Amino acid sequence: MFTIGDFARHGRVSVRMLRHYDATGLLRPAHVDPASGYRHYTAGQLARLNRIIALKDLGFTLQQVRDIVDEKVGPEELRGMLRLRRAELETAMAAAAARLVQVEARLRAIESEGHMPTNDVVIKSVPAVRVAELTATAASFQPEDIGPVIGPLYDELFRRLDAAGITPTGPGIAYYEDAAEGGGRITVHAAVQVSAPLQVSAPLKVSAPLQVSAPLKVSAPLQVSAPLQDGTLLQDGIPLQDGASFQDGTFRILDLPSLGEAATIVHRGSMDTVLPTVQALARWIDANAYESTGYPREINLECPENRDDWVTELQTPVTRS
Repeated sequence: MFTIGDFARHGRVSVRMLRHYDATGLLRPAHVDPASGYRHYTAGQLARLNRIIALKDLGFTLQQVRDIVDEKVGPEELRGMLRLRRAELETAMAAAAARLVQVEARLRAIESEGHMPTNDVVIKSVPAVRVAELTATAASFQPEDIGPVIGPLYDELFRRLDAAGITPTGPGIAYYEDAAEGGGRITVHAAVQVSAPLQVSAPLKVSAPLQVSAPLKVSAPLQVSAPLQDGTLLQDGIPLQDGASFQDGTFRILDLPSLGEAATIVHRGSMDTVLPTVQALARWIDANAYESTGYPREINLECPENRDDWVTELQTPVTRS
């Protein structure tokens, strides 16, 4: 048998912890000297101690740990508990990693204070462009709220365009506006340049062949039940191929308005690290007697698989102050 001190050393735990486990009934000593009150443990109890520590480190409460090691929880239930805990830990790790990226971006922004960009910022007009887009609402304009929204939006947008046989004709364009419901919420627009001629917010119903010779915008709910002149079916303003079908009021094709004047700067790297570039542009705008009049657009010039190699142009609409 081991004394409590020896057992603590072999188990890599503290004597105080073993006393606590004894008091709570989680791990009783194998023998307690009735005269001295000294606790003694056996080598076989190391297995129970290992399980207790492992489960506690996974975040289970002591009561849950006791139920598990005392086999009050069946194998299937235990596996379910462990899978759930693993998912929770993975989510926490991802959130912590994202926070670390934002901390590093803030540090770079602080380090760049006082360094005014000169040749990097260009004032230019931005022409109108036709885009297909999906929209959703983010809780705020903070990176940790925007990122989880815009990524899935683009995945779904490209899935829908691919299903319809539409190839984008230009870069992705992300833009933002204050949500109608207020409270700091942001409407996120994930868009990409296309050449599709129509904007239809819901199915279009046509009882005879339809010929379109110019761009057409329709805001009322419609349903396509017959082909265009060339036999192509349209839904949500884009042709459907091989029976493809989808409906969602947030999907639309529209002309994104031109910007008379925009202060632009190119960011190189993941959008998780865009903050120093955003603030450099803001300092330039202020120093050169301009005022921003809206959220910047994000033009995805290059989006290779490695996010650190992304190239994105920020376009902030401005006027002279």
